[in-house]
Amino acid sequence: MKNIIMFTSQFCPYCSNAENLLKSKGFDISEKIYIDQDPDELTRMIEMTGKRTVPQIYIDKKYIGGFDELRKLEGTGELDKMLNI
Repeated sequence: MKNIIMFTSQFCPYCSNAENLLKSKGFDISEKIYIDQDPDELTRMIEMTGKRTVPQIYIDKKYIGGFDELRKLEGTGELDKMLNI
């Protein structure tokens, strides 16, 4: 199983869309890090990604980006390759 980490917030439709896309592929988020519950996690996310928006997604330690990037990978077929399906 792939290790999928997502920086998220409680009320984020793009985060829900990303999670639903991954679930449709048979994958669950391994770890959700809620930046709205812990300001230190927001700081860590910004340091790691250079971004201030959620979701920010990693698959097996590879930085994917946000929902737009995930959807783009899906559209090109690259997401299936990353997920080995």
